[in-house]
Amino acid sequence: MNNKKIVGVYYTSLKDGTPSYRASITYCGRHIALGSFDNDKDAGKAYKDANKVLNNPKYDISSYSDKMTLPFDKYVSLINYRDKGMYISNPIYLEKKYFLYYLAPDHALKFDIDDLFYYSSHKIMKRGSHLFVADYGSQLSVLQRYGIKSYAVLGRDYRFANDDPTDLRYENIIILNRYHGVRQYAEKGFIRYKAVIHVKSNYVIGKYNSEAEAAIAYNKAADMLIKQGIDKNYELNYIEELTASQYADIYMKTKISPKISAITK
Repeated sequence: MNNKKIVGVYYTSLKDGTPSYRASITYCGRHIALGSFDNDKDAGKAYKDANKVLNNPKYDISSYSDKMTLPFDKYVSLINYRDKGMYISNPIYLEKKYFLYYLAPDHALKFDIDDLFYYSSHKIMKRGSHLFVADYGSQLSVLQRYGIKSYAVLGRDYRFANDDPTDLRYENIIILNRYHGVRQYAEKGFIRYKAVIHVKSNYVIGKYNSEAEAAIAYNKAADMLIKQGIDKNYELNYIEELTASQYADIYMKTKISPKISAITK
């Protein structure tokens, strides 16, 4: 341990006795923790990096370097605080009508300002191409917040209006298929809906004029299969805009392929 006190650094230890060095800085009256480090040299460098960022506007997101010991998340937070006057612990940079959530210096997600409160307190994590947050002890896909199912396929079940998958503003996300087993398609210039259910392979239940009717057809086919002893843990569709009597009426009238009743275990 260096006996000479380094500005912005103080010594502590972990529960197991391992030494740790914490760096922090005060800016505009706010005390900001910069992180814990294995040695006082790295902690001191993190403080110097933070001081440069906060006091020199030439530093922007693209200026971040892996030579810095200051964590990237904290780097973004400091730049946002310097430029926008709001400190947010997650790597968010505010714009006028939206904000950017940075996963890396060259990878940012764009969100509507209405989502700021949520993502200020929920950290986005990435596993492969899967983006998720920890929410009430479980992993919640970022796309689930838009009603996009975990099994949804880009281009089939949803698409991006401007073809930019990093632009997650509500106006840019177009849901094509909201329900289990429902596929939207065009026929003779009209939008129609196909209901499909999987047993050992995919079976077409039928083709319908409305999304709700196709979703109910899927439910009806699942009910029939369960009665036939085929229980694949089908997740049934809930059609929010229909009353119970409206749902029952469509359920009774909706025709499904006779092939469904012929499926056996």
